[in-house]
Amino acid sequence: MCGRFALTLKPEEVEAFFALLELEDFPPRYNIAPTQPILIVMAGEGGGAPGSNLPDRRALLVRWGLVPAWVKDPKSFPLLINARSDTALEKNTYKTAMRHRRALVPASGFYEWKREGRNRAQAYWVRPKGGGLVGFAGLMETWYEPGGSEIDTGAILTTNANTDIAHIHERMPVVIKPEDFSRWLDCRSNEPRDVADLLRPADPGFFEAIPVSDKVNRVANTGPEIQEPIDASESEAEKKPVNVQLRLI
Repeated sequence: MCGRFALTLKPEEVEAFFALLELEDFPPRYNIAPTQPILIVMAGEGGGAPGSNLPDRRALLVRWGLVPAWVKDPKSFPLLINARSDTALEKNTYKTAMRHRRALVPASGFYEWKREGRNRAQAYWVRPKGGGLVGFAGLMETWYEPGGSEIDTGAILTTNANTDIAHIHERMPVVIKPEDFSRWLDCRSNEPRDVADLLRPADPGFFEAIPVSDKVNRVANTGPEIQEPIDASESEAEKKPVNVQLRLI
C-alpha cells in the first residue's frame, strides 16, 4: 500500500531519470498526500523534439485519487489512491486505464506504517537503498465535470511486499525499472498482458526502511525533518495512531 510518498530530488534529476524532453521547476515535496497534485509521466503522442534521441514522454500533474470517466459524482465515489495490480484488469474501475493510460509516478520513496497493537503504528520512510529516484507503476484517468471542465486523476499500482517491506506491511507499490519504462508506457503496442510480468515486487535489497517519527502522520508537516531517523524501540506511549484512511477496490 502507499498512502504517502515524497519527491525531493531536483527537477533536472527527475527529467534525466525519466528521459523527459522538458520539465517545469517544482519544489521538493516531503509529504505528498491523497487528493494532492502528483507528477506523473506518460507516453507522448509521437514525434518528440527534433534532433532528440530521447523517447517521447510527457509529464503532467494529476489529482492523486483516480476517478473513472463514468463516475457521476466524485464526492460519492471512494478515494482510490492505490489499485491492486493483480486484479486491476478485472475491475471496471481500472481496466480502461490499464489498457490505454498507464503511467509512471516519480518518487524518492514512500511511507508505510507497521501496526503495533490495535491503535498504534510505527512509521517508516522507505526509499531506494542509498537514496535516488524510483518510478512507481501508475494509472491515469480524466474525469469530465458536467459543466465542461476536466480533472486528470491518478492511482499507484500495488503488489505483494518483498522481504524488505513484508515485516511492515503486506503490500507495496509496483516499481518499474528504467529499462522497462518504454514497454510499460507503450499502450499502443503493448496490451496489459504484455506488461503483466512487470507487476511484481521490487527485487530484495532494493529498498531500505528507516523508522521515522509520527510527524509524517500530519499532512501539515511538509519539511525534511519528517524523514529524520529515530530509534524504533522508543516507548509505546509515544507512538500515535495513523490518520490515513485508504480504500482499495
